[in-house]
Amino acid sequence: MLHTLNTNANLQENIDLVGKMESKVPEATLNSSDKSIPLIGFGTAEFPFGASSETMKDSILHALKLGYRHFDSASLYQSEQHLGQAISDALHHGLISSRDELFITSKLWLSDAHHDHVLPALQKTLKNLKLEYLDLYLIHWPVSLKPGEPELPVKREDLLPMDFKSVWEAMEQCQKLGLTKSIGVSNFSIKKLEILLATAKIIPAVNQVEMNPLWQQKKLRTFCQQKGIHVSAYSPLGGKGTLWGTNLVMDCKVLKEIADTTGKTIAQVCIRWAYEQGVSVLVKSFNKERMKENLGIFDWKLSQDEIDKINQIPQRKGFPALEFVSDEGPFKSPNDLWDEDIQLS
Repeated sequence: MLHTLNTNANLQENIDLVGKMESKVPEATLNSSDKSIPLIGFGTAEFPFGASSETMKDSILHALKLGYRHFDSASLYQSEQHLGQAISDALHHGLISSRDELFITSKLWLSDAHHDHVLPALQKTLKNLKLEYLDLYLIHWPVSLKPGEPELPVKREDLLPMDFKSVWEAMEQCQKLGLTKSIGVSNFSIKKLEILLATAKIIPAVNQVEMNPLWQQKKLRTFCQQKGIHVSAYSPLGGKGTLWGTNLVMDCKVLKEIADTTGKTIAQVCIRWAYEQGVSVLVKSFNKERMKENLGIFDWKLSQDEIDKINQIPQRKGFPALEFVSDEGPFKSPNDLWDEDIQLS
């Protein structure tokens, strides 16, 4: 278990590591900003949401020492305040020289996915983070809820169709005001992106989606590439240990064989595979060894034979998000939500 920063010793450990960043993470330029997104990011969704504060802060500070510069949060995760405190501590003690070294992402929750709620929601997020701007603000899901506090599971009777045009207009206004450098979406299918793009004045910079060797998102990635939308992959290891995740990725025989052959871990094989697809990857572990291990993917690559084997893995989505499917809601079936067959068991 990680120690917290309640002691001066732990804080001093991080201070002593100033100037000793272990890895420089490659970056990619987004369509709407001259600031690049690091291709490995650190996720802050811990279940149950809001359960840990000092552990999370300690982990973020250690992640900064290791070389992580992209941190992914959301109003739903209840991690914004902890991330903000970690950033403040890192600046105060010289772990980073300026906020501009960081790439900070957060997300608009469904209950705020209404035109007049978007700007206040972002302002609240910035207050939580103690920041003047985000680098990326995402619509968390392509569905709205009746206004209220962020919570999961959602109440299905509160599900509403999203007015993509008006919500995106509000997101565009947030970017124009300088409160976020870029705007984007999460969990959007090709069809839903097409609806949004039909009226958008600013093309989404990012679509953050589930992606791993068992759910490779080939069609969606091709579409996004054609439109200039960067894909960011969450749950590259299948979400094991999360509210909804499975062991299917980590138990995959093909991935185990590749890991054994390369002398790497299954996690490293998955992250390296995603990195080689040209997407950014969000990893989430508060274990210090695994945090370091997850960055150890830049000095080697998969062989063509290994890539071919991964390409042949049967596809199955890990997170069907059935809580957003309801006979009375905007999505009557998983196909309505995802616009494809997600191979439910």
